Amino acid sequence: MNTPFLIAVVVLIAAGIAAAVFYRPKKPRRFESLYTDALNAIVHGDTKTALRLLHEVVKHDTNHINAYLQMGEILRAEGHPHQAIKIHQSLTVRPNLENQLQIDIHRSLALDYLQVKNFVKAKNEAEYILKIEKKNIWALEFLLDIAEQQHDWVHAAIVAKDIQKITQEKDPSSLAKFQVFEGLDQLDKNDRERAKKCFVKAIEIDSKYGLAHERLGDFYADDRDLIKAIDHWRKFAYLDVKNASNVFSKMETALYDLGRYGEVEKFYKRLLDENPGHLDALARMANVLEEKGDRQQALVLVDKALKQFEDSVHTRLMKLKLSLIDSPPHELSRQVDKIIDLVTENKER
Repeated sequence: MNTPFLIAVVVLIAAGIAAAVFYRPKKPRRFESLYTDALNAIVHGDTKTALRLLHEVVKHDTNHINAYLQMGEILRAEGHPHQAIKIHQSLTVRPNLENQLQIDIHRSLALDYLQVKNFVKAKNEAEYILKIEKKNIWALEFLLDIAEQQHDWVHAAIVAKDIQKITQEKDPSSLAKFQVFEGLDQLDKNDRERAKKCFVKAIEIDSKYGLAHERLGDFYADDRDLIKAIDHWRKFAYLDVKNASNVFSKMETALYDLGRYGEVEKFYKRLLDENPGHLDALARMANVLEEKGDRQQALVLVDKALKQFEDSVHTRLMKLKLSLIDSPPHELSRQVDKIIDLVTENKER
């Protein structure tokens, strides 16, 4: 064979390969990469760019369910829940979707409907998720939140029990809480007998749930059964120290009405023995001592508290009150100046 001809053929083949390598058309950009860019835009708060990229993705890949989901999420967050509903609703008719994708779609729809206050449809979506996955915690907590918003305390208690069974976390106080709320609603309806049953049931569920004792105490007080009222108020105060002052006035009035004056001091003494920093109880105790004529002991009590809470305006006012009779004017003036300084400092903070 002619050698020059062979050389020419080889050169042409090499040139063709080079052209194919260096001048081949670029492949179109993968749309999965665009989706990733959209997610990054969402993370950086650039929802306008994210929506543009997501539109580009679904334009070329109508089966990209996650892109549609993200578009709906952005629209809801931007205050367009009805548009989000249309997008998410359109996904529900897609055939052969995996369970997790179906859950994601109906979760988005539940949130859409919740934003437009359509509680019925929101609940339906969450319940649909539970048909797919019986122990879906998100759906149960979503239903619990709706039940609380609608004051459906009976349903709230049922859902809360289901959640605790799944998580194996026992929290009787949350179950007792719903019984108390149900009782309060029954009081609003003037169904006192049913309300009482709810409060008693709450204590049966959790005997250490303070609010149940407070409300049952109020119930008995309304019936003028002061002995039972005092018993439950006392339990409330010792169980819920932070809010114990809610019953101080009621306790004192009831005990005075029954002629059980000495129990007022005992009540505050026990509370302070277990919680020395309870300033409301301290002020009440000081008042009791003063009314007994034991102003000096009241002052000792207040001075002891001031060593621990020297910046407490409340305690210093109590000391000032107790000092009015026996202290000289210059001492009273010094106390007033200190109180003014503390009040001024608190305003400037």
